[in-house]
Amino acid sequence: MSWEQRKFSELVLIERGGSPRPIDNYITDAPDGLNWVKIGDAPAQGRYIFKTAEKIRPQGLSKTRQVQPGDLILSNSMSFGKPYIMGIHGCIHDGWLLIRDTGAKFDSKFLCHLLGSNQMLEQYRMFAAGSTVNNLNKELVGNTTVHIPVIQEQRVIGESLESIDKCISLHQRKPF
Repeated sequence: MSWEQRKFSELVLIERGGSPRPIDNYITDAPDGLNWVKIGDAPAQGRYIFKTAEKIRPQGLSKTRQVQPGDLILSNSMSFGKPYIMGIHGCIHDGWLLIRDTGAKFDSKFLCHLLGSNQMLEQYRMFAAGSTVNNLNKELVGNTTVHIPVIQEQRVIGESLESIDKCISLHQRKPF
C-alpha cells in the first residue's frame, strides 16, 4: 500500500509544556507529588521515560502540561528534536512539546522513530532557520510533512526498529 502524506498538525495534538514559577516553590517529596519530567530524566539509551528525579506539588498542575503513558514528548531546545514515549504519568516543563495521538492514527513506536528521523530533523532545521537558537515550537513541528503507512504496517516497522534499538543498546553496554 502507498504511504499517505499529511501535514503533521492535521493528525495529532501538539502542545508546549509549561513550568510553575518559581519552580523551587513547587518541588516536593510528598507522596501526592506529580512526576516532573525534565530533559535530564530522558535516558541516553532507549526511547521511554519511566521515572523522574523530582516531583512537583499538585498546585503547580495549572501552570504545566500533564502527560500520560503512551504520549510522546519531543525536546524543543537542548537536545533539539529528540522524541520519547511516556511510560508514566507526569508533567512537562517548557523544554518539551507534547505530541498526543488523539485520533489513533499512529503506532507509538513508529511515531517515535519517525519524529527522530533525519527527514523530520531536516524539516525542523529548515523551519527554524533564521532563529538565533534552534528551538522547536508547536507551529514549527505542526507544519512538518509526514509520510505514514496504514497502522498495521506502522506496527511492524515500529517493532522492527525497537528490536534494532535494543540490539544496539546491548552492544553498547558490552565491555571492550
